[in-house]
Amino acid sequence: MPSARRKARKRALDVLFEAEQRGLPPLDVLAARRAADDPPVGDFAVALVEGVVAHAAEIDALVTPALSASWSLARLPAVDRAILRLGTYELRFGEDIEVGVAISEAVGLAADLSTDESPAYVNGVLASIARAPRGAVPEPAVVVPPQHVVLPEGAEPA
Repeated sequence: MPSARRKARKRALDVLFEAEQRGLPPLDVLAARRAADDPPVGDFAVALVEGVVAHAAEIDALVTPALSASWSLARLPAVDRAILRLGTYELRFGEDIEVGVAISEAVGLAADLSTDESPAYVNGVLASIARAPRGAVPEPAVVVPPQHVVLPEGAEPA
């Protein structure tokens, strides 16, 4: 059974993803979700969404250079963008969370909600951000971005 914090991360991710898909401010989507209370959006999920919004420019400035060479946030699947933003917030601005836990939780969300390649990519990008000293630009991840894997002719996926 998922922990309360894992459920809260999923709720926060739902809000961030929905806001992007609908072209709405995340805090408006959050307010609507809280008012509907189905499913309930607890304090930790609220803090995550508010934190991602408050640090959005800084988060994107950390994520962008950590992406594989010649990739941009816009090219990633929307769910992966939201997961990377949430994970980066927890790594750099969240309180009381260990690096390994932040990365593991983000990878778990990617495994549950995105492509087969996404967990490894999310892991690589967030690990790059975690390794970079505060104030330094993260190095690009060395994994293939999701949904853009090209196999040689005749090769089959593993």
